[in-house]
Amino acid sequence: MSRLGILVIIGLVLAACLRPASTPPTSPPVTSTTLTIPLDSATLPPAGSGAPAGSPLANVDPVPTPSLEPTPTSLPTTLPSLAPEHPVSLFPLAGPINTSQTEISGMDWHQDTLILVPQYPSRFSDSDQGALFALDKAEILASLSGESLAPLEPRPVPLVAPGLVERIPGFEGFEAIAFEGDRVYMTIEARQGQMVGYLVTGYADPDLGWISLDATSLTPIQPQTAISNLSDEALLIIGNRLVTLYEANGAAVNPAPVAHLFDASTQPRDQLSFPNIEFRLTDATRVDDSGRFWAINTFYTGDTSLSAGLDPLALEYGEGATHSQTEVVERLVEFQFSEQGIVLAGTPPVQLQLSDLNQTRNWEAIARLDQAGFLLATDEFPETLFAFVPYPP
Repeated sequence: MSRLGILVIIGLVLAACLRPASTPPTSPPVTSTTLTIPLDSATLPPAGSGAPAGSPLANVDPVPTPSLEPTPTSLPTTLPSLAPEHPVSLFPLAGPINTSQTEISGMDWHQDTLILVPQYPSRFSDSDQGALFALDKAEILASLSGESLAPLEPRPVPLVAPGLVERIPGFEGFEAIAFEGDRVYMTIEARQGQMVGYLVTGYADPDLGWISLDATSLTPIQPQTAISNLSDEALLIIGNRLVTLYEANGAAVNPAPVAHLFDASTQPRDQLSFPNIEFRLTDATRVDDSGRFWAINTFYTGDTSLSAGLDPLALEYGEGATHSQTEVVERLVEFQFSEQGIVLAGTPPVQLQLSDLNQTRNWEAIARLDQAGFLLATDEFPETLFAFVPYPP
């Protein structure tokens, strides 16, 4: 071998000996980890649980347990906890109200008697004017506590409203009711090319032998969108004023929603701003001493005109175990009234445990039950349901 070749080999050996050792990693390599989504066991009833036959809890629809398989990930990810959901206790019903054709659309207290409004009262009387339904608070409390296991059977209260329906072309039924002493106010929906709402007033017999409406007090309420089958479906009394709330207030369909104000004689007086809230708003409780009230907020998957790409309330507060598995929404939302406008109260929605991930219970009526919780009722979907939901803790 030549002297040059020998020198090249020696140089390569020396370079290998002087090369620095590899630097060890400062942290272990990223590997696949597993996240388990937390589930509060109190949000769902245990499998096989039940209540004595005949009690409201015995009629609660079983809630499907959602699949919560561990989610593999290669990145450190923090998922929000599931929001709480609230159980829905169904009361057993009997009598004429216990049919899907009742279509309860609103309710409110007259003293200690709950008045429930069928959308078409004429279905429940021999007269053209029909009847509403009355249920004593004592009966509701006895059923709720288990003191009575008998089904609740509301009694009919004759509705006296001569000439009222004839004044409303395209009449499509009653939607809401509110009492101020014996004075009664109701809203009505009609289809006249476009949807139109009406406000009407009257009086209740102190002993509820009848409820009468004055057809001459009818006042129209113009719709806020061109969507079919929507009108002002919630009715509040605040001092000596009436406030009606429209059913669709989502950002895409109603960018600047308003609440309509009327005086005690049903004459229009003003408007107040109302917040954008997705999906349907179907009824509201009375306003408390702080100006707060709760409203029903629902969505079923077939109602594509009201579907929302983003739901701000779900993004802010999260979804419950059953709500996270479907697009169906059944919840109660709290609002705050002021002279400057109505706003969201900033409290988490009361999300109801869903009984069917593919079917919405169409809650259309709500009222507070003292300090215990809320009473709710549906229209014809999936049938007439009367229920109790406790206040959030």
